[in-house]
Parts: sequence; structure tokens; C-alpha cells
Amino acid sequence: MALVTTLFEAQGRFVARAAGMSTVPQTLLPHPVAGTSAEAMAALADTLAPKLWARLLGIPAENAS
Repeated sequence: MALVTTLFEAQGRFVARAAGMSTVPQTLLPHPVAGTSAEAMAALADTLAPKLWARLLGIPAENAS
């Protein structure tokens, strides 16, 4: 799983294809994450964690909790 900010979505796909890993799923993060406060990153992680686990386990994200 690749975590990519929205600004670099196209570049993430390009790099994955160039590296022969075009099937690696991407999860988009809001841009930018650099310079984001620890509190904001923790809130983002809380929001994304269930979705990431769902993708890794192959279950629909709407069933993730």
C-alpha cells in the first residue's frame, strides 16, 4: 500500500508502473502533510486507519470500523 498526497497522485501511479508495481493500491492523503501538527496527523490517522485495514484485508471500506 502506498500513501500518496493528492498533489502527487499521478506521480505515484507513474513511479509504481515504472517500478513494475502498478497493482499496488494507493491511498490518497490530503496535501500537504509536511508541517502538519501532531494533533492533525493523529486525527487523519484515526480517520484513515479503518479504511487502510479494510483495503489490506480486502473487505469493503463501508464495513470497516
